[in-house]
Amino acid sequence: MARLVLRDLINATVGCEDLAVEVSNTKQKSPQNAFSQRQSTMDNLTTIFKVLRQKLNVDIEVHIVPCH
Repeated sequence: MARLVLRDLINATVGCEDLAVEVSNTKQKSPQNAFSQRQSTMDNLTTIFKVLRQKLNVDIEVHIVPCH
């Protein structure tokens, strides 16, 4: 469900093509390292949130709640 919401938000704001360019530019700026694919995916997610925050002029907060 979260992926669908994120996809719709991206499509409604920055668009997939512009976002792909931004993610690609961020990868080119970062030095090559020995991090795993998981780290690369997390970097992409961080860039996606950064672009959305800038486009929507909002702040994103994370709240942790216990599971019952």
